[in-house]
Amino acid sequence: MNTNANAGPMFRLRGDAGVIGGFEVLPFGFLLFVGVTLLFVNAWGVIDTKLAVSTAAQHAARSYSESDNESSARAAATDSANATLRAYGRSNTRASIRLTVSPRFARCARVTVTVSYQVPAIAIPFLNGFGNAQTVESSFTEVVDPFRNRLVGAAQC
Repeated sequence: MNTNANAGPMFRLRGDAGVIGGFEVLPFGFLLFVGVTLLFVNAWGVIDTKLAVSTAAQHAARSYSESDNESSARAAATDSANATLRAYGRSNTRASIRLTVSPRFARCARVTVTVSYQVPAIAIPFLNGFGNAQTVESSFTEVVDPFRNRLVGAAQC
């Protein structure tokens, strides 16, 4: 048998097992993929939290302006904001709710509700997340209806 016929390029590369230069870049590419994925997940978490906080502030201001007196208005606004955050899957422990009423609870009073929420740097499902938190904040202003029933005084807006 002629040994020169088996000396072609396929015969010489048989021991390399198909590995060609560049295989060492695959771990780097995987780490880059994981890092970019975490970045996008964090960005989406901030956007989703902004939607939740904006909706919570809006619902709280509306609940305040539709209440009958000062004490029930503050309780209704806080409860409404907390319920909205829970509906969005957010924890009430990371949220803070601030109400500013100008000048006091009355017809035509302007109420501003500011809801802020601490978003972790990296949120991991079934864990709380870790890293330095970013604060996402939203405010909403509502005017107490001047023509509401059950409110003392005349409308002077």
